Amino acid sequence: MLVLTRKPKQQIMIGDDVVINIVEVQGDNVRIAIDAPRSIKIFRGEIYKAIQEENKMAAAPTNVDLSGMLPNK
Repeated sequence: MLVLTRKPKQQIMIGDDVVINIVEVQGDNVRIAIDAPRSIKIFRGEIYKAIQEENKMAAAPTNVDLSGMLPNK
């Protein structure tokens, strides 16, 4: 993990296409602006984790009673 110290109006470059700008620092809060191509998905960490959990639950096999779908004999 890389840990950096930045001040307002300073930047962090990720590769050639992603720029993180430090907009404002107030106490424990840091406002950042991210400039990246639209093809790169950007999520807050807690949102990303929730999406991953939803995807796992949606992909998990479930026991469904299909006996009602069989034709009566």
